[in-house]
Amino acid sequence: MKYKMRKLNHTPFDSDAVHEECGVFGIYIPDDCNLSPAHEAYTALFALQHRGQEACGIAVNNRGVIKCHKDIGLVNDVFDQQILDSMVGQMAIGHVRYSTTGDPHRENAQPLSITHVKGNLAVAHNGNLVNASELRKEIENTGGIFRSTSDTEVLVYTIVRERLKCGSIEEAVLNTMNVVQGAYSLCIMSPRKLIAARDPRGMRPLCMGKTAEGAIIFASESCALDALGAEFVRDIEPGEVVIVEGGQIRSLHSEIKCKSAACVFEYIYFARPDSVIDGASVELARQEAGKYLSIEHPVGADVVIGVPDSGIPAAIGYAKCSGIPYGVGLIKNRYIGRTFIQPGQSKRERSVRLKLNALREAVNGKRVIMVDDSIVRGTTCARLVKLVRDAGAKEVHMRISAPPFRHPCFFGTDIPERTQLLAHERTVEEMRQIIGVDSLGFLSVEATRRIALNCKLGFCDACFTGEYPMEVPNQVDKNMFESEIEL
Repeated sequence: MKYKMRKLNHTPFDSDAVHEECGVFGIYIPDDCNLSPAHEAYTALFALQHRGQEACGIAVNNRGVIKCHKDIGLVNDVFDQQILDSMVGQMAIGHVRYSTTGDPHRENAQPLSITHVKGNLAVAHNGNLVNASELRKEIENTGGIFRSTSDTEVLVYTIVRERLKCGSIEEAVLNTMNVVQGAYSLCIMSPRKLIAARDPRGMRPLCMGKTAEGAIIFASESCALDALGAEFVRDIEPGEVVIVEGGQIRSLHSEIKCKSAACVFEYIYFARPDSVIDGASVELARQEAGKYLSIEHPVGADVVIGVPDSGIPAAIGYAKCSGIPYGVGLIKNRYIGRTFIQPGQSKRERSVRLKLNALREAVNGKRVIMVDDSIVRGTTCARLVKLVRDAGAKEVHMRISAPPFRHPCFFGTDIPERTQLLAHERTVEEMRQIIGVDSLGFLSVEATRRIALNCKLGFCDACFTGEYPMEVPNQVDKNMFESEIEL
């Protein structure tokens, strides 16, 4: 038998975008409360759907028995009333997924639920481990068998292995922090406990809330708390493990000493604008980015438009600071998701028109400033520029509310390898010519760091600077665990 690496042909509709990583959720419901954990998780996952559209799942704990339902698809495709009604219990965790490691198979959907010698366990993970390959080889060499191709299963194996050495699941999670490297926010459910944990650098967001009925909630973003009418309590601290048992909350802290490095792209693109992450408003941060863009890259124009959705707040900020009127110049088709089937490589322009179309009345005969959150490969950007020109724009000036992508991400942001990035070994002028705009301006790294000053943590901006907060591999394969057997 011969093993070889295999890459599946999976091309999301918006193939030029930077994709979200995942969203996690957990809820503990007290005995005297009649809330349904599965229904609450379902609502919360809807609020977090922007963080992952490939797969989703919910696991519930009913008197120590964990039941899990998950599949490929959006939240409303995977769950219905009958499924939710059958998932009774006191605790639940949920997950929405976009694959940063492993292809979009059902086996890679989360939560991952397992039974081990000391009990059972369900885990939902947001992030990416940089040493997953080494850990997986070590586990396989000692008899471990993997069913999925994601790094989350490596993480679960590591937690279980640590659990066999200590007296509680929370100690095992804390000890796991000394073994795994990378980004992870976790919601974990054991027979008696709901646990939330965040890596020592706080790279991925995680917060805690509480409902009026006394239910305790953990979520990737505060918008999930809002969807449930819950009160925001606080963010989970970097290196913290929070345990809910019998309605009581306690926490442990890792002794690992390192600088915090929250992902700056949460503010630029990932998070919903109505979320507050580590004390900073996402909407205001994006408007600040637009303000600094206006200061750093002014240009005479008649209207400022934003590329839906995350480019709009920056466009509003640019317009406010520059005094140039803001207008709605691009209309988004809300009924097309990321899994839209491409009508062939030769018809990608039609694909763009199906998702976004220019509003002729807003741009015809005008000098237009078009604001977007980022440029990855540049192909979609070039097609949007053509849309606006075809609608009659006299000039098109592109402004990007982030610095150029020049380096890959190893922590859960699906940025392609360097050679696929438009900014790789190109000047701004060369990029301008490729996408076909009259002028092009990127937000500076210095301004990017200033817009996040209200955040309580330091930042990782390695995708712009190449300055990683930890040692990283020379390269990472998104499908590094994908393999097939050839007879």
